[in-house]
Amino acid sequence: MSRTKVVPIPVMGRHNINAYLLLGRRPVIVDAGTPGSGRKIYEQVAAHGVDPADVALIVVTHGHIDHFGSAAELHRLTGAPIAGHVADLGPFRAGRAREPYLPTGPMGRLMARSKHLHLRVEPFEPDVLVTGETGLEDFGVTARIMPTPGHTAGSVSVLTGRGDLVAGDLIANSFFGLVGGRPANPPFHDDPLLNLASLRRMLALNPTRLHVGHGTPLDPDRVRRWASREQRRLARLEAAGRIRARTADAAA
Repeated sequence: MSRTKVVPIPVMGRHNINAYLLLGRRPVIVDAGTPGSGRKIYEQVAAHGVDPADVALIVVTHGHIDHFGSAAELHRLTGAPIAGHVADLGPFRAGRAREPYLPTGPMGRLMARSKHLHLRVEPFEPDVLVTGETGLEDFGVTARIMPTPGHTAGSVSVLTGRGDLVAGDLIANSFFGLVGGRPANPPFHDDPLLNLASLRRMLALNPTRLHVGHGTPLDPDRVRRWASREQRRLARLEAAGRIRARTADAAA
């Protein structure tokens, strides 16, 4: 069984926004960055000695434009099919994230005012429609797509056979990736309690590292300690009726 290597592809800054290259029998790209970053990702893939025309699949982890903004462009550049979860078809087809954004704290409240988050980007239709756990062996990597709803209804992560979890926005580094190694919520979650449940479910699979959309890789034990504190914090907010979550109807 071939081992799958996870290679970060910086899209903005050194670690502020990441895509990932999975290297196995064939390469797979996870996430497509912000609008207009398709060529940058393409060139970084080539810089790692990979012919972009050999890319077998582009996995989009969820329906926010810093993760699917260049999916259509990257599809044209590489010819690779795109995989996305059925529950985020609305954003993929509209080219817009669901709004309003639901901030997880002060950073999210500040970022929600940015016009760049409210853009319409080029839409796409997933070629591979994810509805549940999906093996990627046929695409050349020893890995599986794992539904991890909560950040958005259709959020997914990718777990490799060697235990690397490419986690999208299931968890992030503090201050939108600026404080490396420190677990934190990303700026927004559609359903904080559901997202935390997804995170704890992935941690129960004993990943070796968590590779995130914003920041450097995270140590699982440190994330576990953070998740325990977050569980207590959310319980207090829930008891006070202060948790905002997007309803199923609004996510459709």
